[in-house]
Amino acid sequence: MTDSTAAPHPRTRLDDNFASPIRFSLLASLGDGIELDFTTLREILQCGDSALSKAITHLQAAGYIVARKGGLGGRPRTWVYSTPAGRAAFAGHLQALREIVALGGGPAL
Repeated sequence: MTDSTAAPHPRTRLDDNFASPIRFSLLASLGDGIELDFTTLREILQCGDSALSKAITHLQAAGYIVARKGGLGGRPRTWVYSTPAGRAAFAGHLQALREIVALGGGPAL
């Protein structure tokens, strides 16, 4: 039997927008004030163009990142940076993960 007065399990605070390892890693790469171009992100995340493009589109729709397009040397470029909402959501997701690990008696993260 469960105790109905107990606090909800921390898994209920996990953000489904970070369920994809690429989306999780993408936001982890974009700290406060960091803007990276598509090519650099692709190299950091070690993923293909399609997977990265889908992750950017998803996180942008959630309001967690901004992708701006421009040109450099006559070639089109895309730069990406996190929003305050994205950084807050990511911090909350990480805190929920830490609490899940702590419930199991695992090492502090």
